[in-house]
Amino acid sequence: MKTITQTNQTSYFYKDKPVFGMDIGFSSIKVMQIEQRGKHHKVTGYGVAGFDPIAIKDGVIVDPEAIAKVTHELFSKQLIGDITTRRVALAVPAARTFTRTVTLPKLSNKDMADAVRLETEQYVPVPLDDLYLDYAVINKTEKEQELLAVAVPKKMVDSYLTLTGLLGLETVAVETTIGAASRLFVQAEQSDIPTVLIDLGSLSSDITIYDTGLVVTGTVPGGGDSFTQAIMSKLHVTREEAHVIKTKYGLGLSKKQKEITEGLTPILDQMIKEIRRMIRYYEERSGSNRKIGQVVTMGGGANMPGLSEHLTNLLRLPVRMCDPWQHMDFHGLQPPNTVEKSMYVTVCGLALMQPQELFT
Repeated sequence: MKTITQTNQTSYFYKDKPVFGMDIGFSSIKVMQIEQRGKHHKVTGYGVAGFDPIAIKDGVIVDPEAIAKVTHELFSKQLIGDITTRRVALAVPAARTFTRTVTLPKLSNKDMADAVRLETEQYVPVPLDDLYLDYAVINKTEKEQELLAVAVPKKMVDSYLTLTGLLGLETVAVETTIGAASRLFVQAEQSDIPTVLIDLGSLSSDITIYDTGLVVTGTVPGGGDSFTQAIMSKLHVTREEAHVIKTKYGLGLSKKQKEITEGLTPILDQMIKEIRRMIRYYEERSGSNRKIGQVVTMGGGANMPGLSEHLTNLLRLPVRMCDPWQHMDFHGLQPPNTVEKSMYVTVCGLALMQPQELFT
């Protein structure tokens, strides 16, 4: 679901022009363009560049000039392949948005928008005038319909638009990171059963129930950098050593497996608690007909060895890492290595946005 779209009547003349994705993370910016022909997805260009994390504060880009400079260098010197369009789709961190499921009677479009605003005022601790608000229908019955409403701080979105303006780009859509990641999940196999999606970022993890669309979402503290910090503290090693231990051994079999597991347990316990809460909500809502069938991890923190097995044992559900890359053709380009691939989940999902999604 896109939280803000910049379209007008004349935009329909440009609906078939390509779009590239741009994901601005905690300390890096990633871009990717994908050419789609039916089920064939050809990556035409991608790249990543780092920036000083002080350029972003509480999700708002406070130094757009610094990130613009890094991005210019990425486009001019570091791209693998080529980005051929100025039209960009952006992702904002789901952790900085307000998401809620709302049940309403069947209403006209205008009345629906008003009703969603009234409902949103009840749970968002921010004045609605300071937010962009969007919603999507996720379930319908004869008498009512269920919506997923997303509210995003204008200050944050506007800072992203300032950046794209400095870069001379046309922003056509902004959506949440988990929304983009779920689009990529759909390209993988077994996306037709109710699934818990976990997008492990640097400092937080987005969790959502996906059942033909996003049903409910949440965010918990803890991600890839948090794992590194926990290992660093538990084993009394440097950050560089902790990162090597995390990526090489993780929760898998090693001499330090017990200590590593103990160090990561507080973060993982909080994640497990939220997953179980969301599963209960979903299964109570859907009744006995639909049950969660799997858990799929994605994002930069998902490639830690032993994580899937650890979550499987605790949740008693099959857990696997999302691997949609078998459906991506790099067409002679050097693909990201195994570790890097997980970093591109969000931007790849953005790049897969279909033109018709912008005009529905």
